[in-house]
Amino acid sequence: MRLSSIVAGGALALLLSTPGLADDDLRTVIADPDRPADQAARDTSRNPYETLTFFGLRPDMTVVEISPAGGWYTEILGPYLKDEGHLIAAHWDMDGDDVPDFYRRIRGEFEERVADTERFGDIEIIPFAPPEKVDLGEPGSADLVLTFRNVHSYKRAGTFGDVVDAAHAVLKPGGVLGVVSHRLPEDREQDPEARSGYVQQSWVVAMAESRGFRLEEAAEINANPRDTADHPSGVWSLPPSLREGEESAERFRAIGESDRFTLKFVKR
Repeated sequence: MRLSSIVAGGALALLLSTPGLADDDLRTVIADPDRPADQAARDTSRNPYETLTFFGLRPDMTVVEISPAGGWYTEILGPYLKDEGHLIAAHWDMDGDDVPDFYRRIRGEFEERVADTERFGDIEIIPFAPPEKVDLGEPGSADLVLTFRNVHSYKRAGTFGDVVDAAHAVLKPGGVLGVVSHRLPEDREQDPEARSGYVQQSWVVAMAESRGFRLEEAAEINANPRDTADHPSGVWSLPPSLREGEESAERFRAIGESDRFTLKFVKR
């Protein structure tokens, strides 16, 4: 069954109810009460079951998660893959004296959390800092590479091409690159540095397809039509950041989290 566009709701529910496609183990991991409560509260905005199912996640896969930050998706991927699969976390590089303190704090908290091998299995943590450090593993060794809400950072740094190249190198032929990121409407002018956090979907597709990938499907799983993508502090005006403060927090909570594209690329 092939979908060119999926809207959360009816069409997606039909897909997930198709025999052989539902994944009860993934549902169990997502519903695990040991997941941090503040993270589980965001499931309605981040749609982890629908998103990971769309990307074709299976428990026996080798998966690379690029820039997991605090590990929101790692909390799901680690327990799900621990028995049959392998998770590689391509995290921030801590070498050097110029690493921001909050990077060190978040990376340290991430390492402390996933050190619980009974829960997470043996997650492999590697430094990733394009364009200098882009080795994601043995060439052709991964089934799935994922990155969530990170494209704007790599666009600002001018290294998104290096990220795509690294994903292509580590993936097996036919392997999948899954990308979720904040969507800038196509009729808006794209800030070359994506300082608002929003990026045009067409630019991401063009970058990936120029580097050996084919767009298999684009889904609306993480779409939010209430998001106008023109907020004072960009995506950080919206939940959970709410950078404008309590005075306008109710208005931004009513919008919800950012409008996001969800793209599934296949290595040619």
